[in-house]
Amino acid sequence: QVQLVESGGGLVQAGGSLRLSCAASGRTFNGYAMGWFRQAPGKEREFVASVTWTLGRTFYADSVKGRFTISRDNTKNTVYLQMNSLKPDDTAVYYCAVGLVKTAAIPQRIEEYDYWGQGTQVTVSS
Repeated sequence: QVQLVESGGGLVQAGGSLRLSCAASGRTFNGYAMGWFRQAPGKEREFVASVTWTLGRTFYADSVKGRFTISRDNTKNTVYLQMNSLKPDDTAVYYCAVGLVKTAAIPQRIEEYDYWGQGTQVTVSS
């Protein structure tokens, strides 16, 4: 049973930084990708960033490129999302997810991910 536990959310002022963590357990993740998604009130869940477990290839949504960095620590089975220069528009519940890499492209669609964490709230005040 795959389990994903997010942490690190909170309240921060615009321009500030937060680092989210996602501890994964329940299987080996070679051949999988770990993704971060977010969902703001009244909006659909959207892709933020993803990283492949084996090679560490990364992919970002345009809205966070240059501000957010996704990384993974294979020894700790943990994925991180470093968020800098935060904006009020970044306010959302952030979810980590695990999905099998089936093609050459790094998964970025919700349906490509099979396991999800419970989410952690990030609030950016103006």
